[in-house]
Amino acid sequence: MRTKVKLMKRAASFAAAMVLGMLVFLGVPTMVNAGYVSFADDPEAWAAYSEEAILMVWIIICTALVFFMQAGFAMVEAGMSRTKNVVNVLMKNIVDISVGSLAFFAIGGALLMGTDMFGLIGTDGFFLSGGWDMDSELLMNWLFSLVFCATAATIVSGAIAERTKFSVYVVFSVVISALIYPIMAHWVWGGGWLAEMGAIDFAGSGVVHATGAYVALAACIVIGPRIGRFSADGKPNAMPGHNMSMATLGMFILWFGWFGFNCGSTLVYGAITDAALVGVNTMLSAATGAVVACTITWFKFGKPDITMTLNGSIGGLVAITAGAGLVYPWASVIIGAVAGFIVIYGYLFLESKGIDDVVGAIPVHGFSGSFGVLATGVFAQYGAAGLITGSVDFMIAEIALVVSNFVWAFGTGLVLFYVLDKVIGIRVSRAEEMKGLDECEHGTIAYPESVTMNMMIREE
Repeated sequence: MRTKVKLMKRAASFAAAMVLGMLVFLGVPTMVNAGYVSFADDPEAWAAYSEEAILMVWIIICTALVFFMQAGFAMVEAGMSRTKNVVNVLMKNIVDISVGSLAFFAIGGALLMGTDMFGLIGTDGFFLSGGWDMDSELLMNWLFSLVFCATAATIVSGAIAERTKFSVYVVFSVVISALIYPIMAHWVWGGGWLAEMGAIDFAGSGVVHATGAYVALAACIVIGPRIGRFSADGKPNAMPGHNMSMATLGMFILWFGWFGFNCGSTLVYGAITDAALVGVNTMLSAATGAVVACTITWFKFGKPDITMTLNGSIGGLVAITAGAGLVYPWASVIIGAVAGFIVIYGYLFLESKGIDDVVGAIPVHGFSGSFGVLATGVFAQYGAAGLITGSVDFMIAEIALVVSNFVWAFGTGLVLFYVLDKVIGIRVSRAEEMKGLDECEHGTIAYPESVTMNMMIREE
């Protein structure tokens, strides 16, 4: 036991030394070489620059965590797709972060973070020009905003999987990264009209998740369901994903990365202490969402369903994101529980309407996201006064956020995919869909061994 304690102490000391080394490496040399200050003569300046360096490390770590969520989305979407479409799903996730980054660099970042015009859009900083590239704090905020933008884009990928042309998806990724998401985000986080109303979406239940989901809803309506997903009388037919191990790994990666997503949204060093509350709320809501989804499917279908349970946990994460830093932990449990319910019955509702959402992205990110914003208007007690405190004004602002979020995302998504359908066509041919998008769109397959084995069996 003593040996174990000693090892733990040594590990803690090593970790502290590593963090200190990172701070010195990132913060001190730059400041000294620039000739800003002599720390030997000015201890207060040393303290100020140390604080700035800590903030820089904090944002870098959280940005990296959010970036790693792209792997989580890729695994969830690939695992819930059929084997013949896995490469296509993975390629779309690569496009979201690569092509989307360039679109955000050229246009999106400026529309989000630039000088506000009429509460609608930013007007400067295109291509990180105008001195943006010389401002370290601005650059870090820009990078953090970029990985949020990629998250909104990749939500659509899973919903419209297995039937969409890859070229169409590339165009979509550019448009959502350059226009749709940044403008919505500016309204709330860039000093836009919703921010002026007092609306708060702490880390993006609406701004990020619902935006992506409602664009996905529009896309699913325009594209239509997969061949065989519904029978002639409208009855749904199950098309299970090929790899639940992959999907489960993806869920845990998302859960892990979400601590960067939510805790990193404190952004200001003085608020890092609040990250403890944010982390607790994030954990509790996700756990409750998973438990509720598992329990409902157990009673409803006679056996606990893994797909719904995975989505229940993600739904809990999405819902708490709007108020992670504004509510007490007990409220996060309620929020996660309702989200678990919404994920299941939202999916069944869409299914009853003939909407084919392959991974359940719309109820997970859309319905749960909008609920999370409204729940914040009810339960907020830190930094804003929700209905629970007797205040109505904040709730009105949150309702305005939810309504405008749906109208903007669904409306622009509907126009975008309708135009793409008329101009270049958004869906692959029937023969290509039956054969699989991997081979037809990319000339490769995810599991060549299984194809070889099937050929050998047929030859025998």
